[in-house]
Amino acid sequence: EFFRELLENAERSLNDMFVRTYGMLYMQNSEVFQDLFTELKRYYTGGNVNLEEMLNDFWARLLERMFQLINPQYHFSEDYLECVSKYTDQLKPFGDVPRKLKVQVTRAFIAARTFVQGLTVGREVANRVSKVSPTPGCIRALMKMLYCPYCRGLPTVKPCNNYCLNVMKGCLANQADLDTEWNLFIDAMLLVAERLEGPFNIESVMDPIDVKISEAIMNMQENSMQVSAKVFQGCGQPKPAPALRSSRSVPENFNTRFRPYNPEEQPTTAAGTSLDRLVTDIKEKLKLSKKFWSTLPYTICKDERVTAGPSVEEDCWNGHTKARYLPEIMNDGLTNQINNPEVDVDITRPDTFIRQQIMALRVMTNKLKNAYNGNDVNFQDTSDESSGSGSGSGCTDDICPTEFDFVTTEAPPVDLDRREVEAAATQPGWSLQTLLAVFLSLVLQRQWR
Repeated sequence: EFFRELLENAERSLNDMFVRTYGMLYMQNSEVFQDLFTELKRYYTGGNVNLEEMLNDFWARLLERMFQLINPQYHFSEDYLECVSKYTDQLKPFGDVPRKLKVQVTRAFIAARTFVQGLTVGREVANRVSKVSPTPGCIRALMKMLYCPYCRGLPTVKPCNNYCLNVMKGCLANQADLDTEWNLFIDAMLLVAERLEGPFNIESVMDPIDVKISEAIMNMQENSMQVSAKVFQGCGQPKPAPALRSSRSVPENFNTRFRPYNPEEQPTTAAGTSLDRLVTDIKEKLKLSKKFWSTLPYTICKDERVTAGPSVEEDCWNGHTKARYLPEIMNDGLTNQINNPEVDVDITRPDTFIRQQIMALRVMTNKLKNAYNGNDVNFQDTSDESSGSGSGSGCTDDICPTEFDFVTTEAPPVDLDRREVEAAATQPGWSLQTLLAVFLSLVLQRQWR
């Protein structure tokens, strides 16, 4: 949303400035500039636009229009104007502005679009992983941990912290395997975020673009005689224009007054958030999300509503009685659950859907690295690579999150017994969201009994 508004601000600024500076001449040729911003917006929202070619076309079209305006005494055919456009690079009629602007715009837009796509992919991977169905073995382990103390006459005793960790590591074994690729993805996102803060950030490039283009036009005007002479030499002498048009002089066509540019002026969104503040905020949230999947069991089990806590090792439910939990804590990931004492985990059958999300993160990480190095990326194939995570479109109001939340569903009824839970666990509608909802519900039920 911020980037879209930034582009709209830049287009309005250029339009206002050029109307004041060039008046009717600009309005008669405004589609050249409107097309420039249309293509920039199309690129940002995922369109298959080659930025360098698009910018070259813009300067070539501008040269054609400008050449006609500085030589009103001649009539130029389309073929002649096409010949004129071929001299854009050779004559450098706009000075060094096109070259510098091309470098700035391509780097800024590549970084911005890839960063937004990265946010979208991260969000959708998290949402998809949260819908992976838990196994019946996981549901049985949860029921044993939370309800078996009642059978032993220990309704107030909470599970041991280490006991809880083994249960949750078994339940979230496939999710933990996301962690390595997820961390690489977050590191790549933070690298591209540096580009959004550096000298080629999209805000510092787009804010003065009206002044830069106007400077290029002024340079063309100042060198109009030399440019025209070289074009006439290369393309031939054009035909004279009708008397009415040839009577118009160059000073009538150009007004060299334009507003001074204040580099301290920075556009903001409607909410008043500048790019620097926005990127800083997102970076902090990205850093907090590192190791999210491997620390999820610890996050759940450190909740005092769930376990007795790490400091209470003797007076807690260990799965059999009120005593210390002796088995060692399993390491993270699927392969490390082969000897998990609490959850039956088939390590020979990795979750296919989780593996698809790992691949989606890997593809996005490579694209982020390319963007950091200034190389363009094509998002036309993103939907296939990320298992339906969308094309390279820009953020909508609710597409680009800054943190990942699991949305819980309605809790099961209080009298839900073990057999009902196990049966429900085999139904396709159950997910990690439901698992966590059941888990929280059971914990709260224990507190109120």
